[in-house]
Amino acid sequence: MLSASVIFAFGCIAVALLLNFWRLVFGPEPADRILALDTMYINTIALLVLFGIHINLAVFFEAALLIALMGFVGTVALCKYLLRGDLIE
Repeated sequence: MLSASVIFAFGCIAVALLLNFWRLVFGPEPADRILALDTMYINTIALLVLFGIHINLAVFFEAALLIALMGFVGTVALCKYLLRGDLIE
């Protein structure tokens, strides 16, 4: 059974994901879209950790760690491409 705090946390993170998706689609500048993607993967990590705590499985924590690593590398690559127009120097 889900407690009220877990339901509230799921709801807040889901609303945050929807608002980030709005910024991703309608962002006026590419930097806004990159920031929205960065925040979306952080919210996804929060959802995975919350779900892992709820069902008590460690595999969700490992998946959250992998998403964090890939999200960081992706954000750095996108920012470098945005600044320089090239990924490889």
